[in-house]
Amino acid sequence: MEGPVSNRSELLEQLNAESRRHYAAWTLLNQKLADAQGLHPTDLQCLNLLEQEEGPQSTGRIAEMTGLTAGSATRLVDRLTKAGLVVRQPDPHDRRRAMVALSPAARTRLNEAWEAPGTAYDEALASFSDDELAVIREYFRRIQEVGRAQALAVDAPGSGAG
Repeated sequence: MEGPVSNRSELLEQLNAESRRHYAAWTLLNQKLADAQGLHPTDLQCLNLLEQEEGPQSTGRIAEMTGLTAGSATRLVDRLTKAGLVVRQPDPHDRRRAMVALSPAARTRLNEAWEAPGTAYDEALASFSDDELAVIREYFRRIQEVGRAQALAVDAPGSGAG
C-alpha cells in the first residue's frame, strides 16, 4: 500500500495507477479461469455477464455487453449452445427472436470456477465498514459507466483509434 498522499492530484494519480493494475489482474484471472474451463476468455465473460443480468438476453444485447459485432455474438452464442452452456428460448414478446439464457450446467461451472476467487475477494473486503463498502460499490458502478463510454468512444469515427 502507498504511503500518505500529499494532495488530491497525487491521490487521483495513484487511484488511476491502481485501477489499471486492478484491471490487469482481473484480465489475467479471467484468462486463467477461462483456460481452466476450456473456454475462450470472451466466452467466460459472456457467461459471467449473462449470470448478472435479469433473465435471458437477446444476441444483440450480448453483442452490446461484450463489445462484439452482431455476427461475432451470434457465433459466440452458437459455440456456447453447442457446448451446452447456454440455451436459446423463444422471446415471449417477439416470436421471430430468440433469447439466450445460461444453462444449469453453466451456472454450476461458474459457481465452481468463482468459488475460490469469490472467497478471496470476500476476505479482502472483510475489514471494510458497511459505509466503506458502499463507497467501493459506487466506485465500481461509476467506473463501469466510464469504461463502457470509453469503449464506445474508441469505436467512434474520428477517435484516432484503429
